Amino acid sequence: MSRIALLGANGQLGQDLRRSLREHDVVPLTRADFDVTDHCLTSEVLGTIRPSIIINTTAYHRVDDCETLPESAYRVNALAVLNLARIANEHDAVLVHFSTDYVFDGRLREPYAERSEPMPLSVYANSKLAGEYLARSAARKCLLIRTCGLYGEMGSRGKGGNFVEMMLRKASSGERIQVVSDQVVTPTYTKDLADQIALLLSTTHTGLFHITSEGECSWFEFAHAIFELTGIEADLVPTTSDVYKAPAIRPRYSVLENARLKELGLNRMRHWREALGDYLELKGVRQSDHAGGSGA
Repeated sequence: MSRIALLGANGQLGQDLRRSLREHDVVPLTRADFDVTDHCLTSEVLGTIRPSIIINTTAYHRVDDCETLPESAYRVNALAVLNLARIANEHDAVLVHFSTDYVFDGRLREPYAERSEPMPLSVYANSKLAGEYLARSAARKCLLIRTCGLYGEMGSRGKGGNFVEMMLRKASSGERIQVVSDQVVTPTYTKDLADQIALLLSTTHTGLFHITSEGECSWFEFAHAIFELTGIEADLVPTTSDVYKAPAIRPRYSVLENARLKELGLNRMRHWREALGDYLELKGVRQSDHAGGSGA
């Protein structure tokens, strides 16, 4: 049994990690305990816990806001990570830190493996990549995880709910739903991600891992699957990224390949469509006669 300090324990990934790691001594920590950018308080609190593993799920992930608030992005996504790496070293702890598919520019048009060269397009992506470099260079024991398109039972509080919840909400109001069809990703269920992390932590492996659901789809295809599996008739139409004129550039293709997990025989991630079906069933909105099916 490990003593684990779980930062961001009230988020959608944090909540699922608490469940997946229930056999360990998990100390859940939220912003009510400390602000991760307060380095002194962070060190003090973690010093009293003396964890053998520090899991950091905190991030400044308002992608467009990062373009106008770069200082905030780098404080949370980079400098705080460096501080956590130093604290982890003090306690001979493993630092588990999360990064993003956005570190790639999307020009490859085939799944990115851990060996692929990052090329960030936005302030958010740059700040997350900076956090990666600081974690890998400063922490003696680091497990760095890139993932993509998270959705979970608790929603994403910092973003006002996850993508699935937003689609269901828009459909219930009867509004026309425009979703981009030119951004290809792999939406990932946080329950599956948390279970995979629990498995990985039962080994001695460290370093960089890509962990997402299997398969790929555009956000439009993902939205279409949500309504197909729930039997909801929605006014769903495809659109392009250019229509939204968002301040931050998103990669048009950011599918990650779980290459290291597969090489080690540890990959337990399901196809995105199967995971989505289970999530919708948990939410009580899946139609039973739409069970199964192949992915896009």
